Amino acid sequence: MTRRQLTHAQWKFIEPYLPIGGYGPYPERLREQFEGVIWRFRSSGQWREMPAESGPWSTVYGRFRVWRDAGVFTALLEGLIAQAARAEQTDLSLVSVDSTTVRAHHDAAGLRVSKHLMSALEEAVQEQETARQKGGGTEKQNGQAERRSVRRRRKLRLKQALPGRSRGGLTSKIHLAADRRCRPLAFILTAGQAADSPQFIPVLEKVRVRLPVGRPRTRPGAVAGDKAYSSRGNRSYLRKRNIKAVIPEKKDQAANRKKKGSRGGRPISHDADLYKERNTVERLINKLKAWRGIATRYDKTPASYLAGLHLRGAMIWIKDLVRTTP
Repeated sequence: MTRRQLTHAQWKFIEPYLPIGGYGPYPERLREQFEGVIWRFRSSGQWREMPAESGPWSTVYGRFRVWRDAGVFTALLEGLIAQAARAEQTDLSLVSVDSTTVRAHHDAAGLRVSKHLMSALEEAVQEQETARQKGGGTEKQNGQAERRSVRRRRKLRLKQALPGRSRGGLTSKIHLAADRRCRPLAFILTAGQAADSPQFIPVLEKVRVRLPVGRPRTRPGAVAGDKAYSSRGNRSYLRKRNIKAVIPEKKDQAANRKKKGSRGGRPISHDADLYKERNTVERLINKLKAWRGIATRYDKTPASYLAGLHLRGAMIWIKDLVRTTP
């Protein structure tokens, strides 16, 4: 007998977001199946090793795929954030942005891509290579075209699965935004070798807090980030949206600005007291990786791993809502 994954108070927040079809699961089995999904990401165990209390593993896995494709876990996270906003328990005065790298297990390799999608991707890449080449007939004469096609397919398959090649092997990178209470607001999954700065704007554009009336709130009061996000494009984006930038300047950027003299512009400063609160996103990363299925990626498809991220983020919000709800 395993321990219960959910309390009755936590289940009350989750149950309204689970769809029940005309031929779907019986309502009394929904909780056990959802607890089975939590067990899998919390313990990083295989689906076949699932405790018998959650039901047949194939049924739970099939239910997880249905919920994943229907966007249940994303809707659950967004709904909980909106529910906290209705209770005036959200705080967008300061949003911290950061990223973390997770090791991809060898079970995460070998993603299957449909033949139609692979053919379309390969055709697009081949057209780009042909446009760059001036004399394209020599490779076919030397017998290298087939080998290039195999390498091209391998790269395209890795690109679709989002595991990046690095010195440590296969890795993926999580880009996220957190509020002042160590709660997640947005997630983006990329390959492990992807840079942090290009994902700064996409992460902030995913921050949406639905209010009872009016448009969702998408503009925080201030955004904190480390020196990796200190680029002219990111600062210009924050300036256009009237968001305070709490990002220190890199040493090389400061040196280049000083070399230009008056043409280099004014010195860039940041609020040191607000920057101290950037530890909230670091603490959130520790909370996320407390689940072993999040600390190490075992899922072949990025959609499944991202669904686990949304599930973990939703559980963090539920824990906070249960504690503050009278």
